[in-house]
Amino acid sequence: MADPPSRPTSGRAGLKSELPEHFKAYKHVWVFVEYEHGEVHPVSLELLGEARKLADKLGAEVAGVVMGGDRAQLQDAIADAWEHGADVVYAVADPALLHYRNEPYSRALTDVVNTYKPEILLLGATVLGRDLAGSVATTLLTGLTADCTELAIDAERSLAATRPTFGGSLLCTIHTLNFRPQMATVRPRVMAMPGRQKGRTGRVVELPLSMREDDIVTKVLGFVPDRDSRKSSLAYADIVVAGGIGLRSPENLQLVRNLAQVLGGEWGGSRPLVQKGWMPAERQIGQTGKTIRPRLYIAAGISGAIQHRVGVEGADLILAINTDPKAPIFDFAHLGLIADAVEVLPALTDAFRKRLSVNRLAG
Repeated sequence: MADPPSRPTSGRAGLKSELPEHFKAYKHVWVFVEYEHGEVHPVSLELLGEARKLADKLGAEVAGVVMGGDRAQLQDAIADAWEHGADVVYAVADPALLHYRNEPYSRALTDVVNTYKPEILLLGATVLGRDLAGSVATTLLTGLTADCTELAIDAERSLAATRPTFGGSLLCTIHTLNFRPQMATVRPRVMAMPGRQKGRTGRVVELPLSMREDDIVTKVLGFVPDRDSRKSSLAYADIVVAGGIGLRSPENLQLVRNLAQVLGGEWGGSRPLVQKGWMPAERQIGQTGKTIRPRLYIAAGISGAIQHRVGVEGADLILAINTDPKAPIFDFAHLGLIADAVEVLPALTDAFRKRLSVNRLAG
């Protein structure tokens, strides 16, 4: 295995290690539980598992924050939060929160934070989470570390939030030393999904929304669910096949798609293919694209630069195919094949098709 990427740390020299007195009022680790149209986003459950680890090191509680249009409709989300590690759930129910809008959600989350003062606040780096996190951090005048790949508690009880920087060529660990709460966003599938503890319960604290519908400028005119679109579902696919610049031409991406179809998986590619216009950005895998945690990941003609590595290293099994024996991807792949992906992919597709056909007949 190669040495891990460099990890510059934000400067701490000359700063007192003792926390200011008013910081003592800030306690516990919170997760904003993203709940829309009757479903909790999986990234929120992943973050509750990570929050549990951080809270155990701090000797603190884990809290979830749930918002929606009706208290009764929030019960499933509250139960999900409890069963994935939350000790307490702060629930804000109001008709103005039925659909996500930045203004009422920011007001609600800011009010809850100012009232109960969490030490750490985590949100998913989704479209909704990114929009809300930036607004809340600005309102609270605190720091926000975006798109983190690792979270830890350092010796001084500070949140050490690690994220790629300089286009993914370095990993930088950032500390919010002088402000509270410490905020971070984490993309889906970066953290492992915690086990569900069936029947686990906790406390609920209900709070009102301190604004009226008439005070909100934006209005929701309609809703189009993602499941009705043709967008990829890379982040939660069990099998992913991806191609890189080693495929040599955009036409050869069809070889990746063919194998993914036979395996019943999703397909994607590395950043250079998007830059060349060979595939849409929604299919990009890596730090600046999708983070994946499949059971099987086949990387065909991908060199394995750092920004790609951090997006795929959570996979259970990585098979790398590359003509260059010194390609970085072989440093973290579980299986490596030094060969031309353009020649290997059709052979793999044919072999899997025959094997699966035999299994179906036998079944």
